[in-house]
Amino acid sequence: MTASTGEFRREAAVAVADAHLQAALETATGRFRTAREIVLAELPDADRLRDHLKAVRAATIANLAGYLEQFEQNATAAGAHVHWARDAAEASAIVTRLARERGVTLAAKSKSMATEEIHLNDALLAAGVTPVETDLGEWILQLAGEPPYHIIAPAIHKTRDQVAALFVQETGAPLPDDNIPTLTATARRELRQRFLDAGMGISGGNIAVAETGSIVLVTNEGNGRMVTSLPPVHVAVIGIEKVAPTWNDAAAWLALLARSATGQPLSIYTTVITGPARAGDPDGPEEVHVILLDNGRSRLLDTAYEEILQCIRCGACLNICPVYREAGGHAYASPYSGPIGAVITPLLFGVENYPALPHASTLCGACQDVCPVRIDLPRMLLELRAEEVRHGLASTTESLLEKGAAFVLAHERLLRLGRGALALGQKPLVRNGQIRLPAALNPARERDLPSFAPRSFHQLWEELQDE
Repeated sequence: MTASTGEFRREAAVAVADAHLQAALETATGRFRTAREIVLAELPDADRLRDHLKAVRAATIANLAGYLEQFEQNATAAGAHVHWARDAAEASAIVTRLARERGVTLAAKSKSMATEEIHLNDALLAAGVTPVETDLGEWILQLAGEPPYHIIAPAIHKTRDQVAALFVQETGAPLPDDNIPTLTATARRELRQRFLDAGMGISGGNIAVAETGSIVLVTNEGNGRMVTSLPPVHVAVIGIEKVAPTWNDAAAWLALLARSATGQPLSIYTTVITGPARAGDPDGPEEVHVILLDNGRSRLLDTAYEEILQCIRCGACLNICPVYREAGGHAYASPYSGPIGAVITPLLFGVENYPALPHASTLCGACQDVCPVRIDLPRMLLELRAEEVRHGLASTTESLLEKGAAFVLAHERLLRLGRGALALGQKPLVRNGQIRLPAALNPARERDLPSFAPRSFHQLWEELQDE
């Protein structure tokens, strides 16, 4: 997958033109934004907790290797098997090997961005294993043959009638599109047998606690617990940055994760897994395998982008971003969309493959304002834009325009002359304070440009100084 400037603009234009999609995006992200503001206002010293978690995440990433080794040691002592995967191919190979050795033909999956990142479903199918997404949103998208639209709400763009049509196609039975409880019951009925039949359960992991070798899963559906307790083998794929040194650190992480994501004090299901089932346990897997996924993350250590590894994948930046809320998730052509996707996707998969994403931002700074760990995403977006220039990825036209603008801005007299000439030249084109250009010449495409003010800022400033 790639996201060139042309590809991003085409996908974004489709999203902007879809009135139903725009309404769904604004309703869902608006609900998340409002709920987040309410619960954070109710949390004592929320800003101090954010600062604390920021410090914890920074210190953890600075000593990442040590905490990962501690996690491996304690997880192994608890009976789990820990595997290290350098890239997507190696991670997928570990999962398919485990499935082949145990004769697995059906795998039940909980929602996981890491498995989306490595395209695990494709690898499982190629190995003769049928993967079934059991998160409701992910199952809807699996039926539709689409990737996730949002980090925490993957089917945010689907209407109930679209969901009903997919369920009818899957079950062959007529279903009302106006009865959500019926649609939910249908999904529950269809998926329940898959949990019982699956030889392997596959999940991600929100936190890996080094202190005890535990995995923490945060979900709003019970499917995560079914996936990790009913099948005899549980495999968790976790990015190496997701480690927390202690349970106190994990508690601070959890206190901000759901509040930032969905506006809940705590997600409905917060599950802790420490090794396989023990004697006397009523349920649980016979084997637990944890795959620690690098896939380009370690390259970011000790670079200008190391801070991005502090991300806890809450999705708050997507909900606030004016670009994501118009362009939608599929325009990013990556499992990671919105401001976090605009940074992490080029870093993991190559800026040459995703040159549009660092520009998919107004640099308004809202993403940094809402981030629970205050990641400076605007700074890294600018860094990536500079890298594109250094690597010759900017178009010739764009490069010439930028160089021309830089030259003019560096020479005050030339700037004043140019501004005066443009102010005069615009007069035949101005209507009601807007410059009406022919469509082919309008860089703003669908909207008119504001006209130049009668007096420039420099002129106004000089007048103020003379008073």
